[in-house]
Formats: sequence, structure tokens, C-alpha cells
Amino acid sequence: MQPNTQTVSSVTPLMVCTDIEPIAAHDNRKTVGEISVDNPRMSCRNVNVFYGEKQAINRVNLDIGRHEVIAMIGPSGCGKSTFLRCLNRMNDTIDSCRVTGEILLDNQNIYDKTLDVVPLRAQVGMVFQKPNPFPKSIYENVAYGPRIHGLSSSKSDLDIIVESSLHRAGLWNEVKDRLDQPGTGLSGGQQQRLCIARTIAVSPEVILMDEPCSALDPIATAKIEELIDELREEYTIAIVTHSMQQAARISQRTAYFHLGDLIEVGETNQIFTNPQHKLTEDYITGRFG
Repeated sequence: MQPNTQTVSSVTPLMVCTDIEPIAAHDNRKTVGEISVDNPRMSCRNVNVFYGEKQAINRVNLDIGRHEVIAMIGPSGCGKSTFLRCLNRMNDTIDSCRVTGEILLDNQNIYDKTLDVVPLRAQVGMVFQKPNPFPKSIYENVAYGPRIHGLSSSKSDLDIIVESSLHRAGLWNEVKDRLDQPGTGLSGGQQQRLCIARTIAVSPEVILMDEPCSALDPIATAKIEELIDELREEYTIAIVTHSMQQAARISQRTAYFHLGDLIEVGETNQIFTNPQHKLTEDYITGRFG
């Protein structure tokens, strides 16, 4: 799998900034690159995130395209995972967290006070850093979501959904003879693919992945990356990763975060071969982070 090699229009680099600075010192910093895409699946405008008085995300603007993988990279603590969790309102579970701005999913603001977050989190599913299968059978791990969301009217319908989801997650042939065994008994890589099957069983539009391979060995990582490339045909995928090599392999666009700012976004090949911002270049070349 190779990153998309399409060239992007040239942009004017911003002035070089120091590596460490409080958000207040760069309130006027603008993202380098094209934040917009045609017919976006999700569109984020002026997104800010606060933990109490501390601002973690500063006026982020970004579109996420249909049937693309967008990788979010940056040093630890830069805000990429915090921003990812904004996309299905997972930050709502943190009492001190406050999100402002607008995030549209198919032109509907997901932060509308009348919106029910339960169906939202089915539409925008999440796969976490560590595999977290339910303490249930392999079958029940996948069947749980469709059952509670009323997506099946009979056991035979549920069987079809479970088999289809496990097929799409590349796991069916490995588990079809032991569906009644605990999901926690699978290997780490299999557990992560089970969690992906569980996510896609409820027919999401977007899949969020927060460092899904960080706890996996290289062989399991390769399988997950192949799966991500296949799933892009049906879903929009946003992935946070600390591995720049992984971002280069699997994504079509890459967004670089630094101290709560979205510094640069563009085609993955351009970001890794010709970054326009000094901070992006320093991170890509290993000067910091």
C-alpha cells in the first residue's frame, strides 16, 4: 500500500515558530495547506477544546473526505487524540471538558443540543488503542451493537450481520468454528480485528482509530493496515498514529498537530516529502517529537 502521490497546490509557508509556546502566544496561527475537500463526510470549523481553564485544541478547521484515510500525527500531548474524540463526542464523558465550534456530519451539527449521542456513536464508531472486546463470546461481541440498535429482526438476520462483519474485518476464517468462545481468548491482533468487526456491524459512516496498532506486533499491525486499506472503499477513516511510517503507508491525507494547533494538512506524499511549515519539517525529520 502506497500513499496517494497526487500533488497539491503550492502554499506559502508561515513564519518559523519556536517549538514551545503557550497557545495564547499563537492565537493567530493559521493552518498551512488546504483544509477543505469536495463533498466532505465531516466538516470541522473553529473547534476549541478546554479541560477546565486549560485549552487543549485551538480553533481547528478541517474537512474529512469520503472514502479516505486521514492520518493525524504529532508529538505526544499535541492534541490529536483529543481532536479525534471530538468527532463522536467521546469528550462528553469527561466532566471538565468543554468543546466549542461546529462539527458537521453530512451537514448536521453533531454538537446540536437536541442530537442523541447514542446513534451518533454508531454512525461514527471508534477503535481504541488497546483491544477491548466485551467479556462475551466472539459472536455476542459482534451481535451486541446490531441488537441494541434494532438492526436485526430475527436470529437469521443477526447471523448474517455477524458473519458479514467478521468477513470484512478479515477474521471470519480464523474464528468461524469457535464463535461461542470468549473474544478475550483471541490474540491481540485478532482482538483488535474483532473490535473493528464490532464497530462496522452497526453500519457506521466514519471509523475513528486511536493508535490501533500501538499494542500489536509487526505481523498483526500489517494485517490491520491491510484491513484499513480495504475498509476505505466503504467507510471514511480517521486515524491517530505515532508511526509516521504507518501514516505514509495507509493514508491519503495527513494532518500535523502541534501544541493544540493544526499546523499543516495535505496529501500524505506532500506532507512527508515537501512539508510547507518548519514545525512539520522538524517533526518529520526527527528534530523534535
